Amino acid sequence: MSALLRCRDLSRAFGGLLALEGLDLDVEEGGVLGLIGPNGSGKTTFFNVLTGFFPATRGEVLFAGEPITGLSPQVVYRKGVARTFQRSRLCLPLSIFDNLLIGNHKHLDHRLWSNLVDRRALRRQIEQTFAEARELVRIFDPPLADRLLEPASRIPMIDRRRIEVCRALISRPRLLLLDEPSAGMTQEETMRLMDDILQVKSRLGGLTIILIEHEMTVIERVTERCVVLNYGRKIAEGAYAEIARTPSVREAYLGLE
Repeated sequence: MSALLRCRDLSRAFGGLLALEGLDLDVEEGGVLGLIGPNGSGKTTFFNVLTGFFPATRGEVLFAGEPITGLSPQVVYRKGVARTFQRSRLCLPLSIFDNLLIGNHKHLDHRLWSNLVDRRALRRQIEQTFAEARELVRIFDPPLADRLLEPASRIPMIDRRRIEVCRALISRPRLLLLDEPSAGMTQEETMRLMDDILQVKSRLGGLTIILIEHEMTVIERVTERCVVLNYGRKIAEGAYAEIARTPSVREAYLGLE
């Protein structure tokens, strides 16, 4: 497999604090990479730099062979990178479908004529998107797929997380960034969500995932390779069973016996 994502010397400073320092990282297309480390180790900062929320202080990011360093979040999204966030970003008063529609705006026709005058074309577009959204949600939870017109505030946390993942997936990205998708859920709910994500990945084909997660049973179960960050620097890389035995990793994150 070829590397879909390449980072070289990627760094981000906030004043005198280096939140991300000299990160070198390759992510193979179609793989699932786990990104772990203690709080404040630079994991979410990496996602924010990668997706254009923060500019890199130095270094380079290549996505599908093209440089994306310094591009806006909107451009990075259009190139095929989608993400979720640690805290829920659903618009709870809106319907589930409206929340999903937000994630698919790069495929929608935003021209004034189409939206104000050609109402039949607009209706066809909405109906097509609704059908796509329903099929995507059905992979995660068939009963939830029949509730797309209900307000997002009515569904439990696990379903909100599912909808957030679906909102990222509906644009058909090549790279999906999941930032602690299990936050606020029980261990059983977390395992169900991870099973859903792996099922979607197998159906979509070619999807690449980077997963930030504190639950090590999840990392061990779903990832093929892990990268460990501490104080913004990469301290280990490899299969979970390998890095879990590394003394520096156990000291920084897993804890010493």
